[in-house]
Amino acid sequence: QVQLVESGGGLVQAGGSLRLSCAASGRTFGNYGMGWFRQPPGKQREFVAAIIRSGSGGGFTYYTNSVKGRFTISRDNAKNTVYLQMNSLKPEDTAVYYCAAMESSYYSTLPSSYDYWGQGTQVSVSS
Repeated sequence: QVQLVESGGGLVQAGGSLRLSCAASGRTFGNYGMGWFRQPPGKQREFVAAIIRSGSGGGFTYYTNSVKGRFTISRDNAKNTVYLQMNSLKPEDTAVYYCAAMESSYYSTLPSSYDYWGQGTQVSVSS
């Protein structure tokens, strides 16, 4: 079982950068697939990025089209932490961002595929 806590959200101007962190406790998630989702105000939760364990010990990364080239997901298994580096932020990036983990470590954009969720952290981007 994994408990996830997000941090690093805040208010930033358009074009700025922010880095979100997701710290895990309870057990290590080195073998877990990790994802970031976001929920804009008044909208459904949507997939942002995922990182999946590779056979070589690294990770395959995936991004929704709207954040490609701007966001980077990474993980530090020794620290039980996953990061989302967000650059060139836009007002449409404004949302509550959630960290998620799945035990099976396969690629999925569906929230129902993930087993554990953090509490969310607010990201607000002003124009």
